[in-house]
Amino acid sequence: MLITFLRTALLYIVLIVTIRLMGKRQLGEMEPAEFVVTMITANLAAIPMQDTGIPLMSGLIPILVVLGAELIFAVLTLRSIRLRRLLCGKPVILIDNGRIVERNLRRTRVNLDELIMHLRQKDIFDLSVVKFAILETNGQISTLLYAKDQPAAAKDAGIKVQDGELPTTIVCAGRLLRCNLDLTTHNEKWLEKELKKRNCTLKDTLLLTVDASNSVYFVRKEDSE
Repeated sequence: MLITFLRTALLYIVLIVTIRLMGKRQLGEMEPAEFVVTMITANLAAIPMQDTGIPLMSGLIPILVVLGAELIFAVLTLRSIRLRRLLCGKPVILIDNGRIVERNLRRTRVNLDELIMHLRQKDIFDLSVVKFAILETNGQISTLLYAKDQPAAAKDAGIKVQDGELPTTIVCAGRLLRCNLDLTTHNEKWLEKELKKRNCTLKDTLLLTVDASNSVYFVRKEDSE
């Protein structure tokens, strides 16, 4: 039992490290080759987890080989457009200048219902406002609306606005993120003062962020109210 636990824990750690080394993009929308690598890696780890009769190295070596191949191909695809298109494919235009390209729908095996569904997910319910719709290599659909149907920006209305600032998380789930606090112009005394304003302690704070304009966002834990 202990051996099984240790083998499973080790393989779990190896899988986490493998996914981390593959890059953060794999954690989001994956390219076809990346999806295959992830599936193979998971299956390779499952076999030695279930069968303790298989030497542990017999499970680790294939995972490391797949990881090495993925990293090599990642470097090669950065340098070769042809290889990148071979492994990842290329974007396909589904709507061109407001016209649905039926041959591309058939080629990508995307039916009209699926196209309309993807557009609805982008809050587009009227196909007549779409100038271009492109099926990306990760399966997502990007759209460009006609100029008259695009939301007006501040510059279009002649309004001058200040750029927003990225807030820094100072407290998360009752814990002080000291490294983040050091990135700001504030210190712990400032934090104590802000918490005192809100009659709250550090451990009772769910989230506290601050941006460059000193705007503070604060959320108290529900069980402390």
